[in-house]
Amino acid sequence: MTRRCELTGTLPLSGQLRSHAENKTKRKFRPNLHIVTLLSDVLGRKVRLRVSARALKSVEHRGGLDAFLLKADNDELSLTCLKLKREIQKAQAAKAETSKAA
Repeated sequence: MTRRCELTGTLPLSGQLRSHAENKTKRKFRPNLHIVTLLSDVLGRKVRLRVSARALKSVEHRGGLDAFLLKADNDELSLTCLKLKREIQKAQAAKAETSKAA
C-alpha cells in the first residue's frame, strides 16, 4: 500500500538533508497520514479513510466529507472515494426528484 492520501492524492516527496558543512544526503518527506472515520451526511453512514492532516483540515473547512468530495477533482481521489462520490451524487439526485414530485 502506497503512502498516499485518499482525498488529495498527496505522495511522498524526495529532497536533501543539508548539514552545516553543506553535505547533501537524500531523504523523503512523507505525508502526515492518519486513518480516520468520517461521517457522510447524505448517505448517513461512516467511512474509514487514510487521510493526511492537511486534507482533514480541508474537509472541515469545506463543510464535511460530502461537500469536499463533490468539489474535488476525480484525478486526485482514490477508487473508494470515487465510488463514494458517485453514491452521494445519486442520493442527491434521488432526493431532488422526490422533492420535485411532492
